[in-house]
Formats: sequence, structure tokens, C-alpha cells
Amino acid sequence: MAASTPLQAQSGDAGFDTYVQSLWPKAQARGVSRATFDRVTAGLRYNPRVVALDRDNLGAPPSGDTPIPSFAPYKAKHVDAARIGGGRRVHDRLLPLLSRIEARTGVPTSIMIAIYGHETAYGQVTGGFDLPEALATLAYEGRRRSLFEPELLATMEMVERGVPRSVLKGSWAGAFGYPQFLPSVYLRVAEDGDGDGRANIWSSEADAIESIGSYLRNAGWRAGQPWGVAVSVPTGFNRNSVASKLAPTRCPRVFARHSRWRSVAEWRADGFQLAGGRWPDGRVQATLLEPDGPGRTAYLLTGNYRAILDYNCSNFYALSVGLLADEIDR
Repeated sequence: MAASTPLQAQSGDAGFDTYVQSLWPKAQARGVSRATFDRVTAGLRYNPRVVALDRDNLGAPPSGDTPIPSFAPYKAKHVDAARIGGGRRVHDRLLPLLSRIEARTGVPTSIMIAIYGHETAYGQVTGGFDLPEALATLAYEGRRRSLFEPELLATMEMVERGVPRSVLKGSWAGAFGYPQFLPSVYLRVAEDGDGDGRANIWSSEADAIESIGSYLRNAGWRAGQPWGVAVSVPTGFNRNSVASKLAPTRCPRVFARHSRWRSVAEWRADGFQLAGGRWPDGRVQATLLEPDGPGRTAYLLTGNYRAILDYNCSNFYALSVGLLADEIDR
């Protein structure tokens, strides 16, 4: 048989099929039955659209000289009247449920709703790609196989545990359901919020929000602490004196923008003024972030902000979640 060409690879060629079938021993080792394996992989085809979206998303690797865009346009788009109003309506409608989840997880009701709003516009936009097909395509393509192959195997494990094959729809990158969990995250933290014995994060708001709370709790959320507060930096403040000396190993461009940790009392003693919200307890540790540079609104961020970053490692995302939550609370 002649070697497959790129054109054949884009139409479900033998190479793709051989790769998918080669995963059977790995799936079996995770407790997946042959019947489940066959049900999940039946009819999968290489999807060139998924690969194109992945390449567009990755773009050119950022360099140290790449300018960081302004936060203000991102904030205007993601903390807008529609998301604020929609969040308040969902929050009010689900308040008894949310209060019970907050009592169990320690995560504020508004934070859970803000993530729900950011991820899927409160359940309206969850993605229409077939999850196993998208993940199989990305794994076969190979550049990020170490990420996508385990996620494909996790979808098989989900079906083995009773998740219907038909609900495995989501983004081109493998996130699904109201919270946009990857399959491995679903297996790790998804919880039943409505008491029916299943974690249906694709159809049950109760399950989805319970699972968001579970995720943040597992990421280290501390009950009773805010995510952060907006502040103004005193004129003449020496930013070099609070520069972090740590070399971040995860999301370096995100964490490199944060100062070192100091207590809120220390920041206040240096003349920092509150620009919104209430001061946390003076003993709480916080880092300084100025997303649009000196002279614009700055933020003192607690460890709970890091829990939001664990959900999506982007300062703009985490700031917008916190700010949207604050607006929902007003």
C-alpha cells in the first residue's frame, strides 16, 4: 500500500485509523471495555478544521519583547451589561442552590456564576464539535499529543462510567459542558449538584455549578477571602522594591507580571488607597498587578486569584471573573 498523502490524511486515512486503534491497550489499562472503546471510536474521522483552529490559536510563540495588550478592551467585552444582567438573573434564580454549594465549598456564589458566564454565556454557547473526533485529530496531528491523547482516553473512561456517547460535544480543543471542563478534569472534580446520582455538567446547571465550586476548592480557594481589590498606587512608589525574584515554571508571562507577596497591612502602610470594594484583613497576603501599566487601576490579588488562574491561566480572564463577580454582587 502506498504511503498516505496529506490529502488522504485529511479524509480519515489509514494512518489516522491505525493511530486510533493503537490506543486500545492504553484504554484497556484504564479499565475501558472493548465495547466502550469501539462505541467511542466508531466513525471517527480526521478533522482538518480542528487542526486549523489549533494552529490559529497557538500563533507565533510570544517573545519577551511582545507587547501585552491593554486590559481595558477585554474588560469592556467580558464585563459588559449583558453578562452582568444575565449573571444577576441566573444568580437570583439559583440562589438557594448556590448558597448550599457555597456552604460546602467555601466559594462565593458570584464567583461560580461569573465563571459560568465567562465559559459559556450561562450555558448558551457550549460548542458543537464531536469531542472524541476533535481530540483524536489533535492527538494524531502530533504536536501536542501528550496533552490530547490522555484527554481522548479520558473520554473513553467517561463513557465506561456511564456518560452517554451522544453528549460528548464541545469546543475544538476538547472542553465541554456548561463549565467547559476537559474530560480529565470532569473525571477529577465533577460532582452531582441536584442529587440524581450523576454529574451531568452538559445539561444540569446544579451539577455544573457544583463542579465549578469543586474545581476552585481543589485549586486552593480559601473561604472568607476576596479574590482581590482595586487600588491606586501612591505617586513615587518604588516598584522595584516589590519585584518578585521567583522564576515561574507555569504560565511565566502571567506570573511574571505579579509582585512578590506582602501582607495587605504592608501595602496599606506604603500608602496604597482602595479604589473599590473593601480592604481584606491586614494579615492576608497579596500581590500587586497593574494590567495597563503605572498610572492606571491596579489590583492587590490574594491566593484566591491564583485559584481562578488555575481554571484559566490568563490575568485578563481571572481579573474579569473577579470583576464580573463583584458586579453580580452589587
